[in-house]
Amino acid sequence: MKTKIFCDIADYKTIKFFNNKSNVDGFTTNPSLMRLAGAKNYKNYSLEILKICKRKPISFEVFADNPRDMLKQAYEINSWGKNVYVKIPVVNSKGIFTGPVIKELSNNGIKLNITAVYTFEQTKKIYKKLNKKTKTIISIFAGRMADKGKDPLPIFKKSIALTKKNKNIEILWASTREAYNYTQAKQINCNIITMPPKIINQINYFGKSFTSMTLDTVKGFLVDSKKSNFKI
Repeated sequence: MKTKIFCDIADYKTIKFFNNKSNVDGFTTNPSLMRLAGAKNYKNYSLEILKICKRKPISFEVFADNPRDMLKQAYEINSWGKNVYVKIPVVNSKGIFTGPVIKELSNNGIKLNITAVYTFEQTKKIYKKLNKKTKTIISIFAGRMADKGKDPLPIFKKSIALTKKNKNIEILWASTREAYNYTQAKQINCNIITMPPKIINQINYFGKSFTSMTLDTVKGFLVDSKKSNFKI
C-alpha cells in the first residue's frame, strides 16, 4: 500500500511549488500555519490557495470553540471546493469531545480531517461517530508524542487495524519531525503522512550511500573551517 505524502504548509508560494510535484498528494493547514503565512482574512486567503490547488485534497481548520460556531464554520469551509477537507479538533479548548459536531458533519457527507489526536481511545470515539460512507482523515500527532518521550507506533498500529477495512477512513501521521518518519509510516501501512517542505525535500536523497554521506560531511567541515579561516 502506498503511503501518500501531504505537505503541511499554508504559505501560498510553497503550495504553488509543491502542487506541481507528483510526489505530493495533498496539503494540510491549520490556524497557526495560516498566521505564520501572513493570512489576514482566513476565507480570502484560503480561496486564493484554492485557485492554485484545485484538485489535490487540502484541509482547512475551523477555529471556533463551541459546537454551534464550529458547525457554521465547517459548512462554510466545505462550500469552498470539492477537494476541501474540513479540519475539526477532537476536543475544544475546554477538553470537551467534539463528537456531536463530527457526527452531524459526517452524516451530511462532509469530508473531515479530525485533528490533534493522541490516543487510541480518541480514535475509537471518533470512529463511532463517523458515517462510514463519508471520507475522513484521522490525524495522529506522532512527533509531539515523541517529543514527550512517548512511542507513537502502538497507537498508530491499533488505529490502522481499527480502520483498515473501511477505504473511506484514513489514518494520517502528523507533526513529522524527520525524514525517517516516512519510512516508519510506510512500514506500518499508514495511509498518509503530512510533512513540512524541508522534510519532503530530504526524502529525495533516500538511497544515498553512507560512503558518499561520509564524504559530503567531511567536505562540509573543511569548507566551513576554510571560510572561518581557522588556525591552531
